[in-house]
Amino acid sequence: MFEEKGWSCSFPEELVGLNLVFACFDVLIAILAFTQLARIRSRNKQLGWTRQKVFHILIGTTNTGYFIYFVLSLVAACRGWLCWSYSCGFVAMAFPRILLFATFLLLLSFWVDLCHQADDEEEEDDEQGFLEALIQNSLNRPRSSPADSRRSCYPFRLIHVGSRQKIVILVTVLVFLLMMTFAVLIWIGMEENPIDSSTVSRVYVDLFATAILLLGGALACYGLLLCRKMRNVRSERASSEIWKVAGLAIVSVLSFTSSALVALFTDIPVLYHWHELHIDGVYTSLLLILYYFIGSSVPSAFVLWVMRELPPMSIANTQEESTTVTFITDSSAQIRRPQNWTTSASSQNQVSRGSPI
Repeated sequence: MFEEKGWSCSFPEELVGLNLVFACFDVLIAILAFTQLARIRSRNKQLGWTRQKVFHILIGTTNTGYFIYFVLSLVAACRGWLCWSYSCGFVAMAFPRILLFATFLLLLSFWVDLCHQADDEEEEDDEQGFLEALIQNSLNRPRSSPADSRRSCYPFRLIHVGSRQKIVILVTVLVFLLMMTFAVLIWIGMEENPIDSSTVSRVYVDLFATAILLLGGALACYGLLLCRKMRNVRSERASSEIWKVAGLAIVSVLSFTSSALVALFTDIPVLYHWHELHIDGVYTSLLLILYYFIGSSVPSAFVLWVMRELPPMSIANTQEESTTVTFITDSSAQIRRPQNWTTSASSQNQVSRGSPI
């Protein structure tokens, strides 16, 4: 399965250097994502899994997968691994792409939630109340409740998953199962039978490229709709959110369109099948830059830049001391909530306020 043919690398020098550059860039993005995740966790340990944390995990894992793929591609080309030219290389190529698809599909689900929520509130409330709710909820509402801060003794907390986010999880699982099915067919095609491994991989690449193209179009439509709804709000925060949403929509459309077109009309996604492809060093390098760097690394890095702001620092000791304390006024004898409980809830509601996702 992993027969080796020595260390005479058959890749053109341009592709060897480009793969190394891609690997370095992806591992840098992964390190930044996981480092930022650790900083977010250290600043507020009372919160569970917020959107900001989930996106950092997805981006870090995606770029780690790409790093492994580029490194193993060079090793496989130099060592002549037979399996890599079939199912192994196919899985290594497809897996990080699925994670990237899931990341931006999750972003789309949040934008759809916000747009439909804004529509409902606009029907029920007056215009000013709707606009205030739009900015208050914005695009950064953490998926946690104030009760989570009282359960600091538990390392893992329940994650609130919306109905559209459940659809994202289901779609991701189905795409992964579809990819594994194609990988099995490619494996079977290694033997002498009617199944052509290259044709099977080509069908998967075309289907996935179409899905990526549709995802980019959906992000553009909902990004435009969200910007139009926020244009009526006159505040610095609204202007900042509009630019972030518009930037994410533009980067997504350009990146996904370029990568999808490269996938549909070239053999770049199946470059792991290197021994049966005609490789032109310069031309292939340009297409690789469009497909991997512009189509994957740039949108991942842009999401990290948008989410660069850290949540507010929590005061754990104060929260622990005031979980059961109430105050009663002498004049009215009315029970009031503890001040620190309010501070804890307010701190959670402000998490990830600088991010539109």
